[in-house]
Amino acid sequence: MSAEDIGEKVKAKKAELKALKSKLEGMKGEKHDLEHLGEAEGASGAKDLGAKIQWRKTLKGHFGKVYAMHWAGDSQSVVSASQDGKLIIWNAETTMKTSAIPLRSSWVMTCAFERKANMHVACGGLDNLCSVYNLESQAPMRAKCELSAHDGYLSCVRFIDDKSIVTSSGDSTCILWDMASGEAVSTFTDHTGDAMSLSLSPTDPNMFVSASCDATTKVWDTRQANATHTFAGHESDINSVAFMPNGYSFGTGSDDSSCRLFDIRAYGQVNLFQNEKILCGITSVDFSKSGRVLFAGYDDYKWIGWDTCKKGEGVNPMYEEQKHDNRVSCLGVNNGDNQYAGTALCTGSWDTFLKIWS
Repeated sequence: MSAEDIGEKVKAKKAELKALKSKLEGMKGEKHDLEHLGEAEGASGAKDLGAKIQWRKTLKGHFGKVYAMHWAGDSQSVVSASQDGKLIIWNAETTMKTSAIPLRSSWVMTCAFERKANMHVACGGLDNLCSVYNLESQAPMRAKCELSAHDGYLSCVRFIDDKSIVTSSGDSTCILWDMASGEAVSTFTDHTGDAMSLSLSPTDPNMFVSASCDATTKVWDTRQANATHTFAGHESDINSVAFMPNGYSFGTGSDDSSCRLFDIRAYGQVNLFQNEKILCGITSVDFSKSGRVLFAGYDDYKWIGWDTCKKGEGVNPMYEEQKHDNRVSCLGVNNGDNQYAGTALCTGSWDTFLKIWS
């Protein structure tokens, strides 16, 4: 076969690839038939949200900036990580500490509770390690295992179960770990910027979504190497991502001062939450149990609750509170499958305190 024939074949394949891409974009456009969920059938009949959410309790005990928090599966226990070098386990109802774990590195950026047996917690940060602690062991202050494979800081960690963990990192990758062996099972490398956050699907144990400084979010299936979906829309680093409880949609928060709602079925953005008064970045996001409210923590000491069933651009949020004296660095709702699930919001701040709202 001559070089000319090869050139013609390459040209034909490129034209075929271009046509397939155009067809794919057309199919995506057909699914994305709404600007925001407020236009969806039945959305106009959604009831107004309830009364103001009240600040109920304060968790005091850290002596440095609180960087991360996560609820346990019992919807009552909380783990928090601070740059005072401590990992503290709290009973959110009584505000009492149940454990305080000293860390080898005080530069911690993330923490997580194992939500099925509630026996393990994990954390990581600028040490590039994921340290896992067994709260039921005879020596809970000593790490059960340290997972080492990332070449950058650990930005987020989440337990799939008591045997598997997923982490995201400043090295642009996410890794699925086997806790028993301490080995990386799979490495996910499609991001081109720091991977800042991840969220596990509440309906599919093989699915998670990650957010990155490349201004994209990617949906992954842990059984394959490449992302199944990529979502663009943000204009700056995405700092946080959270799945909606239905498992089909997820929310994001970015340094571009906006939160966005994406839907996997529509393969696109279905709502945008921002207004001209908000000029700072978002640090963290999470959903109410029903998915009706998207909570977001902001750099200007506030947290805000957006109504996902109504247009979010250029309107005032449904909830807005400023009780912290510094950046709201993390927040989360106690979602789960028990009687307490969805009844409380926890916010953590650089002012060293965590606050419980309901």
